[in-house]
Amino acid sequence: MDRAATRIRIDLATGAVRREQIPSSDVAAFIGGRGLNMSYLLAELPPDIDPRSPQAPLLFGAGPFVGTSFPGGARFNISARSPQTRILGDSNAGGFFGPELRFAGVDQLVITGRAPHPIYLLLRDGEIELRDARDLWGEDVVDTTDAIQADLHDHRVQVSAIGPAAENGVLFSGVFTNFTRAAARTGMGAVMAAKNLKAVVIRGTGRVQVADRVRFDAATRGLRARIVDHPEYEIRSRLGTTQLITKLQAIGGLPTRHFQSGTFEHAAEVSGERIAELYKVRGKACFGCNIPCSRIIEVDDPRFPLLRYEGPEYEPLAGFTARVGNADLPLALYAIDRCNRLGLDAITTSEVIAWAMELGERGILKSSEVDGLELRFGNGETILALIEKIAAREGFGDLLADGVRAAAAKLGRGAEYAMEVKGLEIFQADVRAMKGYALGNAVASRGADHLRSEPWFEFSGDHDEAIRRYGIPDVADRLAWRGKGRLVAHYEEMAAVADSLGVCKNTYNNMEVLDWDETAELLTTATGWEWTGEDVRKTGERIVNAERLINARFGIGRTDDTLPRRFLEEPAGPPDSPSAGSVVELQPMLDEYYVARGWDKKTGLPTAGKLQELGLEG
Repeated sequence: MDRAATRIRIDLATGAVRREQIPSSDVAAFIGGRGLNMSYLLAELPPDIDPRSPQAPLLFGAGPFVGTSFPGGARFNISARSPQTRILGDSNAGGFFGPELRFAGVDQLVITGRAPHPIYLLLRDGEIELRDARDLWGEDVVDTTDAIQADLHDHRVQVSAIGPAAENGVLFSGVFTNFTRAAARTGMGAVMAAKNLKAVVIRGTGRVQVADRVRFDAATRGLRARIVDHPEYEIRSRLGTTQLITKLQAIGGLPTRHFQSGTFEHAAEVSGERIAELYKVRGKACFGCNIPCSRIIEVDDPRFPLLRYEGPEYEPLAGFTARVGNADLPLALYAIDRCNRLGLDAITTSEVIAWAMELGERGILKSSEVDGLELRFGNGETILALIEKIAAREGFGDLLADGVRAAAAKLGRGAEYAMEVKGLEIFQADVRAMKGYALGNAVASRGADHLRSEPWFEFSGDHDEAIRRYGIPDVADRLAWRGKGRLVAHYEEMAAVADSLGVCKNTYNNMEVLDWDETAELLTTATGWEWTGEDVRKTGERIVNAERLINARFGIGRTDDTLPRRFLEEPAGPPDSPSAGSVVELQPMLDEYYVARGWDKKTGLPTAGKLQELGLEG
C-alpha cells in the first residue's frame, strides 16, 4: 500500500496528539471505516465505561475507497458506546467530510478527554489545533458551520458539528456535516457534547493514493457506466430515497399514524414526486458520485420564509408525514429543517412524537401532562412545538429527550406502544410488509436499524435467483419468512463491507453494482495486497461478529433480538392493503439466522468455533 492507514489520537483534556500507523493485520482483517472502528472498540472499549465520560472514546473513520475515483466513495462512520441505548453506538454519513479526512492523510480519529471549555478540533493536513468555540456554544448546525468557515477564511473546510440538542444532553442528538448530512443515530452528538467538542473541522490538500492507479481508475470508469445503465438510475437520480413514499404505499408498508396502518390516504400529497414537482431546485450528489440522488429544495410558504436546504431523505420525510399523520408537506419540510439545525435524529424525534400522539388518542396521556399540547395525529402545532421542547429539554420535551424506551419507563405507561429495539427507534416502514427487513431490524447491532442489512432482494419476486443464491424460493417473496435468516446474514455482510470501504449502500447493497470478486479486485488495486472474494465476504462476517461480541459485554443476547409487540401480534392493515393480515414470524427466522451465522441458537451469541474461524477468539 502506498500509504499505511493512519490513526490520530487526541486527548482533549491535555491537548496531547499521537499519530500512529494502524497495524496492517487490522487493515487486512477489517478493511477500514466501520470495520476498523469496530476493531478498536472490541479491543479497547471497557464494558463498564459511561458513554459520556471523558475517557470514553469517540471515533471517526473513513475507508480505503473514500476520496478516490470510486463513485460515491464519500461515507464515514462515527462510533462510540451509545448514550441512548447503552450498547454499540455507530452512525454513518455521506457528503464531503469523509474524503476531506483522507485528503488530510488520516483514516481514523480517536478522540478522548473533555476540553476545559467548548472547542472545535481543526485538522489541517495531519496537524491538529484545538480552537476556542465558546462563542459557538448554543448555535445551530448551520450557523456553526458558517461561522467556522468565516473564522478560517476558507469555505472549503469540511465541518462536522453538533447543535443545541447535543449541548442540552438530548441522548439521540447527532453529528451533522454539510449542514444536513446526518450521522444522526445512537447519540453520537451527545458524546461529542460531553467532551465540549462543538465540531470537527478538516482541511486536506493531499491526494488519496492507491497502489495501482491505472487499473483502479479503469475499473471505476467501468463502474460508473454500469451505474448509469442500471434500471434504477433514472428514478434514483430524480427522486432519490423519497421515491419510497409511493413504493411503500403500494405494498402497505408505510408507518402511518405510528404503524397503525400501512397506507396513508395523503401519500400522494407528501411524496417524492410532489417535492420534485413543487420544490426541487436541482439535484445534488455526494463527493465523486454520478447519481444526484439528493436535491436542493426551496419552499414558497409564508409560514416558513427562506426555507431552502439540501434534502429531504425518505426517513425524515415519512417520519414527519405518515408516521405522525401529517398531510401538510411544507410543515413537514420545515420540521426536518429544524431537526437538522438543532442536531436531532429525525427517526427518533418522529417516533417519540408519534408515540405521544397515540397515547394521547388512546387516553393514556392527557394534555395537562404535555404542557397543554393537543396530542392528535396530524396536529402540526404539536409537532413543531415538541421538536423545540425536545431540543431544549423543556417541559414534556425533557421526558422525550432520552428516547422512547426511556420515556415510557419514566412515564410508567405506554411501553407496549414504543416502537424500538434495544432502545433504538425503528425506521419508517411497517416490517409486517417485509419479513427480511423485520428480521434485520431485530438482530441489527445498533438496535432497530435497516441499514445494517438492507435485504432488498425479498422484493424481487425472482424465485430462480433465490434458489441459486439461497436455496429457497421464498426468499424472493417479502411476505414469506423461510430463508430470511440466510438473506439477512448475506446482506449484513454486504452492509458491513460497504461501510468499511466507505461507499454508498444505494449502489453497493441495493443496486448491487459489485459482487465479492469485483470488490476484491478493486481492493487489490487500491491496497497492493491480494484479496479474494471470499476474503472480502469473510471480512463482512468478521465485523458482524465483532459487533455482537461488543454488545455481549453489555448483556445483549437472543432475548434482545425482538420487535415491538404490534408487529408480532397485530395483523397488518388496512383490510384492502397488499400486506393485510400479515404478522412477523420472528422466532423461526431467528433460528434460521443463528444457524446461518454459526451462532448458538439458545443464546444468540457466536460459538467458540466461529470466533476461532474468524480470528476473534482472543
